[in-house]
Amino acid sequence: MNAYDGDSNAPNGQAGSGEARRPESVPGPAEVSAPAPAPARTAQQDPTDAPYNPSATPDTPPPSSDRPAPPRTGVAALSPRYQVGAALALAFVAVAACVHLGMVFLSVAPANTVTKQHGKAIEEWVYPEFEQNWRLFAPNPLQQDIAIQVRAEVRMKDGGIETTGWNDLSARDGEAIDGSLLPSHTRQNELRRAWEFLVATHGADNRPVGLRGALSEQYVRRIAVMRLYREDPTIREGTIQSVQVRSETTNVPPPTWSDEQVSDKPVYRQLPWWTVTEDEAARGVR
Repeated sequence: MNAYDGDSNAPNGQAGSGEARRPESVPGPAEVSAPAPAPARTAQQDPTDAPYNPSATPDTPPPSSDRPAPPRTGVAALSPRYQVGAALALAFVAVAACVHLGMVFLSVAPANTVTKQHGKAIEEWVYPEFEQNWRLFAPNPLQQDIAIQVRAEVRMKDGGIETTGWNDLSARDGEAIDGSLLPSHTRQNELRRAWEFLVATHGADNRPVGLRGALSEQYVRRIAVMRLYREDPTIREGTIQSVQVRSETTNVPPPTWSDEQVSDKPVYRQLPWWTVTEDEAARGVR
């Protein structure tokens, strides 16, 4: 007989003496209840209970529309009206630079259709201030000292006319350059280039050849008048009526080891008297 078989004579609900009782405290599979649902998260809940987000950085503050924008710099910091003005000024400078470079290029370029049709406008733009030359690389550099001198007829306050002596403008430029660590470009080249421009546009009779010849005379005359008013205190007491310019050319002596023989006597080239215009006489040219 199986040990688990109940005794037929045992009272109802009681097992026989040989029967093993089933534990009554262990519930059956059907009696196990499901786990209770987690309570809903509320707005007041601790933020540390939030799920882990690997892309979040604890030191990075959340974006906020109240954060001030970075300050603007440069042209962006200007008002719209001044931004338009700055843009127009930059455009003007860029256009002027392109036109100047184009004019200088055409002045040194070989003859072409543009230079044939607009040669006069190109010359008026370039000469004499922006003229280009390649003397630095010339195989035969200058071997002469050329000094530019000027004298003037001055109307004094009493109405009389006085003629000044020769003023050596080149010598004064040399004194200003000598010993200077940063010599003036004007002192070095203005007078020299003006004279070279005049000689290149005048014939042997000192008469101008073409329109550039008249322009070179005006350029040299204005330089002479400005220098006289600025450097000669006697002339400041009157008004310049006319000026005369001449050059004094002296050969550079050869070195001691050379057998070359050159004259040491100066050679002068004297131009006719030039009448000074009203604006030049009134010191209106600077």
